[in-house]
Amino acid sequence: MSSRTPSPPPTCSERLAWSPVVRRGGQWWLVTGSEWILATDPTFTGELDRFADAMTAADQAVADLRSQQNDPPTPGWRR
Repeated sequence: MSSRTPSPPPTCSERLAWSPVVRRGGQWWLVTGSEWILATDPTFTGELDRFADAMTAADQAVADLRSQQNDPPTPGWRR
């Protein structure tokens, strides 16, 4: 079962990879225009959790690579 509720638009940081899916307060919501539909299927929300974790890990890996590019080169190491 899902519930619908009007809500203010999500910020980019709440949205999952520019999709119409948002996590707020530990719950996943599907955004359709001005309405939000609460996702309650545990299989679906579990997949969303795994995807969000993978996106977070990928974002961290990119940030780590960028910080390494800004570090001075290590002696004996070529880029």
